[in-house]
Amino acid sequence: MIEQTIPFAGFSDDDDDFDAMTPDTDDRFPDDRYLDRELSWLAFNQRVLELAEDPTTPLLERANFLAIFASNLDEFFMVRVAGLKRRILTGLAVPTNVGRAPLDVLADISDEAHRLQLRHAAAWKKLVQPSLAEAGIEVVDWEDLTADEQAKLTEYFQGQVFPVLMPLAVDPAHPFPYISGLSLNLAIRVRNARTGRQDFARLKVPQMMPRLVEVPTEGTALRFISLEELIANHLGDLFPGMEVIDHHLFRLTRNEDMVIEEDESESLIQALEAELMRRRFGPPIRLEITDDMDDLTLDLLLKELGITDQEVYRLPGALDLRSLFSLSRIERPDLHYPPHLPRTALAFQPIEQNGRADIFAAIRRGDVLVHHPYESFATSVQAYLEQAARDPHVLAIKQTLYRTSGDSPIVQALIDAAEAGKQVLALVEVKARFDEAANIVWARKLEKAGVHVVYGLVGLKTHSKLCLVIREEEGTLRHYSHVGTGNYNPKTSRLYEDFGLFTTDDQVGKDLTRLFNELSGYAIEKKFKRLLVAPLHLRKGLIRLIEKERRNALAGKPARIRIKVNSMVDEQIIDALYRASMAGVPVEVWVRGICSLRPGVPGLSENITVRSILGRYLEHSRLFLFENDGDPQIYIGSADMMHRNLDRRVEALVRVTAPEHLTELATLFDLAMSDATSSWHLDAEGAWTRHSVDSDGQPLIDVQDATMAAVARRRRSRAVR
Repeated sequence: MIEQTIPFAGFSDDDDDFDAMTPDTDDRFPDDRYLDRELSWLAFNQRVLELAEDPTTPLLERANFLAIFASNLDEFFMVRVAGLKRRILTGLAVPTNVGRAPLDVLADISDEAHRLQLRHAAAWKKLVQPSLAEAGIEVVDWEDLTADEQAKLTEYFQGQVFPVLMPLAVDPAHPFPYISGLSLNLAIRVRNARTGRQDFARLKVPQMMPRLVEVPTEGTALRFISLEELIANHLGDLFPGMEVIDHHLFRLTRNEDMVIEEDESESLIQALEAELMRRRFGPPIRLEITDDMDDLTLDLLLKELGITDQEVYRLPGALDLRSLFSLSRIERPDLHYPPHLPRTALAFQPIEQNGRADIFAAIRRGDVLVHHPYESFATSVQAYLEQAARDPHVLAIKQTLYRTSGDSPIVQALIDAAEAGKQVLALVEVKARFDEAANIVWARKLEKAGVHVVYGLVGLKTHSKLCLVIREEEGTLRHYSHVGTGNYNPKTSRLYEDFGLFTTDDQVGKDLTRLFNELSGYAIEKKFKRLLVAPLHLRKGLIRLIEKERRNALAGKPARIRIKVNSMVDEQIIDALYRASMAGVPVEVWVRGICSLRPGVPGLSENITVRSILGRYLEHSRLFLFENDGDPQIYIGSADMMHRNLDRRVEALVRVTAPEHLTELATLFDLAMSDATSSWHLDAEGAWTRHSVDSDGQPLIDVQDATMAAVARRRRSRAVR
């Protein structure tokens, strides 16, 4: 990826008081002060697995966590492992974040991934599958079926499955077929009954069909058989006149990380489409096989696929447990988390019963902070855009879109606004990983409707979550701004924990106007007042705030730093936190995934505490809280503490100023970091330990359950007033 060619501005407010800019890293610190980011990511996925293993987690949610673990690990191999291998093969084997050679890290990843995949398989086979059977949901083998059930499934196979199967022979006349990434396949050996010759065939399990087929039964239990098990027991129909000697399942993972070479004269859309085609043929990086595969079949696969022994994962039982996503959708309320209906934020509740809320009037009364999914996305963000689209006083809408869906009401609102004659700008990030193809489709849909679609800056991804509405009111223009921590996606808003700030603050509106001008044109603006913006100045601004806390602590003033992110990797930020800790600043880090910071190291980080919380919702918001000598400064936004976010993405944080919002965010952090709260604790060696029960064995507080209850109580008490 080439470097950005358009000058980009960010934080500059009060830069003068940051008179001692810190170096990239600090040579006074020990060389081993960081944890390996790849192994830290695997530790995160282990925490997901621990939720699946936990008998107190509702049973179908345990199946869902097993599927999430499998999906997460697939992406890890397709991107992170693939990236390491590419650097090794191209000779760009620069050291990792802990100074180790990629080959050594790859070996450690292999060892840990093998261990986790075996643990994952055991969690399904020994824990979740038997428990589901006891609850009346069985996943069975062919031999477990009655003769009548087998007959009914044979009829289903003949009518629905057999016609779409495509067995591919491998012999001198038929070369070894291409094996697509993440496809599930049967490796089959057959013998010609007349000649006695043995041949090999590959059969791909159809991906468009349900992986778990419901067994027609008269009992009350739900019974399922895997599609591959059904196919395997009808191989004779596919090879008439041949003897089926053996069959084994295998699954291949390929490199699907994308490298887009951009220049200002080529179409980014065309480059992406070409790269998406190339992705289908990426080199293999992992081969999963069942533990009963014979050496003859394995040797053939290794030879034809160019896979090493280290890249082979021999597993007991079923492959690709992403299939358990379908089980998690079974309607058994007793086996799921209790239902939770997001509530409309108090500020956006209609004044009259059964009336329609006036979103703009609500924002004019004061800043509104919305916490999803506890508070509704549909009656806040979506309603804000839909009202803007139909309001004749709205002149323009400007919005960034990173991940959404083609049938999204957000996209439809922008189309409606453009068709109503409003100026509409959509900055679409078509390079959002694994959503590239879908984003191209709906970006073109927006263009056809008359929306001004911009695909971002050369060399950068636009990851910020911003929306600006310009409305004419009594002859003047007013800015209605939304800055969020999550995507403008109604579907994920029900699963991802995020914050969004609505404000008519003129300074925020001017900041967003300047930022959108940079993103769509060539304006150069450095005077953002309530925003911290990457790539040039967000890191600098955060380090300035961290440094201020360090100085306050040394001066005996109140000092404290609290950060909530998905990932904490950036070395400059981590070193700044180490310096603050050494000065006596209490530092609390709430991280969902990767953390390269070592807490609790004497003389370095004994004042740093790191916690992780996982649960029914994906903790996704990013919060930055600074004590500031008793005058707290709090920011929310889209940026994680990673190189890609701070150096290669357009990110934005907005400062929250309303006293009630500062209290709400601080109270949430108090709850998350309390020893009475269920969480994982990170130690100096990189080990995460789960704390979910107290000394008496009673469950600790669940942050997400407590937040639901707090939101409900707040609404009831305010409604009474």
